[in-house]
Amino acid sequence: MREIRELSEPERNWAMLCHLSGFAGFFFPFGGIIGPLICWLSRKDESLWVNQNGKASLNFQLSILLYMILAIPLCFIIIGIPIVMFLGVLKIVCIIIASVKASKGEEYRYPLSIPFIQ
Repeated sequence: MREIRELSEPERNWAMLCHLSGFAGFFFPFGGIIGPLICWLSRKDESLWVNQNGKASLNFQLSILLYMILAIPLCFIIIGIPIVMFLGVLKIVCIIIASVKASKGEEYRYPLSIPFIQ
């Protein structure tokens, strides 16, 4: 288990919000990318913790978007339907886990995340 960092409550809350804002993608087009991007850009210079979590969230959202774009054409030959469903469930579960860990000050690495932003 990784050690818990000594962080202020606003830092933990902003890091958690970076992850939770990924749910905006279920309600608005590209909201899953715009939400974490806004949170990350607004606080990245104030906290290393928020910077790390914002980049991780944004990278995961971009990765899921890429995987969805690649899987949608496969829906025409049926194989893409379970892939899209799996990606949707994976997105929900990972966002929840990452949000809880960020609020506790613990690190979380998203699975299948491509490091676009380093």
